[in-house]
Amino acid sequence: QVYLVESGGGSVQNGGSLRLTCKVSGWRGRYYCMGWFRQAPGNQREGVAGIDSDGRTTYVDSAGRFTISEDAAESTLDLQMDNLKAEDSGTYTCAIEVEENACRKWLWRAARGYESTTWGQGTQVTVSP
Repeated sequence: QVYLVESGGGSVQNGGSLRLTCKVSGWRGRYYCMGWFRQAPGNQREGVAGIDSDGRTTYVDSAGRFTISEDAAESTLDLQMDNLKAEDSGTYTCAIEVEENACRKWLWRAARGYESTTWGQGTQVTVSP
């Protein structure tokens, strides 16, 4: 069983930065995908960025503004978000899929509930104009 707890959300102005952290505990298996998802009110959840157990990263539509990283020593998954825009607002949730290494595909499928993904509780990000 894996447990995920997010922190670092908040309110910033357009162009600002935030760093989200997800504390990961529990057994992750031999390989895995971890990632960050966003859901704005009235919108479907969408994948933002993912990283596999080998450190390979994948991004969805962040145009180089977001950076996902894993700190194995601290057991954390971070998302550095720079040059934030109002459309980046939403609830950000970290997630993990064990025994999975096709992370880009997993980001799409997990956002739609097609995977047996473990989710955190989410943290709110608000970007004001």
